[in-house]
Amino acid sequence: MTSSSALESILKRDRLIVIAGLAAVASLAWAYTLAGAGMGMNAFEMTAMSDGGAASAPPVPWSPARALAVFLMWFVMMIAMMLPSAAPMVLLFTAIARKRQAQPRSEIGAAAFAAGYLAIWGIFSAGVALAQWAFEMSRLLTPMMQSTNALFDGLLLLAAGIYQLTSLKQACLGRCRQPVGFITQYWRSGTSGAFRMGVAHGTFCLGCCWFLMALLFFGGVMNLYWIAGVATYVLAEKLMPRQRWLSRAAGWALIVLAAAVLARAV
Repeated sequence: MTSSSALESILKRDRLIVIAGLAAVASLAWAYTLAGAGMGMNAFEMTAMSDGGAASAPPVPWSPARALAVFLMWFVMMIAMMLPSAAPMVLLFTAIARKRQAQPRSEIGAAAFAAGYLAIWGIFSAGVALAQWAFEMSRLLTPMMQSTNALFDGLLLLAAGIYQLTSLKQACLGRCRQPVGFITQYWRSGTSGAFRMGVAHGTFCLGCCWFLMALLFFGGVMNLYWIAGVATYVLAEKLMPRQRWLSRAAGWALIVLAAAVLARAV
């Protein structure tokens, strides 16, 4: 076997290992989310419930155990929604790491890269869990994590729509859509370098998607239609051609929806 054939065989093996690992983690995250993410009932039941009677229910007391459960709910949900869209970047990193022989085992580097990426979404999950606590205590969310206030909904939609049109959104999205350029600019050797690269990629990914995730407060934190819809949109925005038009169309659609919601609120 020639050296080039041997390298191709190793790259194919690495690719299969990384794909299997990413698929397993994402599948487990989706399974945990569908099972209810520790919220006491499964996501199908929470999606089917209306918020009619729950709007006037008193807030559920927050204990350390509930705070941890809410954090895990958000974090696992972020893994389920965001890891598939990061897969192309992780796979490209794996191939380049092997070719550069910068990793003794490139799949370990890929795991470190993915860990760095998910660490950023873990930080986001902690912040959004705190926001959920504040919204529940203010009765802007029901105990079933559904919005109760049309003004809150309209302002959230408006802010998300405006952010879709900003240069910051486009700059962050551009880094997510150009794996080769990102890896060329941010390459770091070794396992710790792979982790730092994952953190950098996760930061750009958070920059382009955090307001989209915040829309779950509007649609229902555990509403499967919104979870699947936002995850599908994020994937399309990163992979489809002419993404600038898609981002702008989504931004204006959110602004129009916000206007309709705010008109009903006043």
